[in-house]
Amino acid sequence: MKLQEIKEKTIDELKDLILNSKKELFTLRMGHNKLKQLENTASIKNKKIEIARMKTILRQKEQQA
Repeated sequence: MKLQEIKEKTIDELKDLILNSKKELFTLRMGHNKLKQLENTASIKNKKIEIARMKTILRQKEQQA
């Protein structure tokens, strides 16, 4: 998800996105650790970065409110 798209979301939408992204990250980790089925291991790192971006924007919006 692009930074501009993240900035346009409301606080509640960001919280939902973060929760869903954490679930996806968990699924990616389990697929890699247990089943060795993950072909693109960089997707784990990319998902972590995406979650960090969303948390940063969420924090900024909460401070402004």
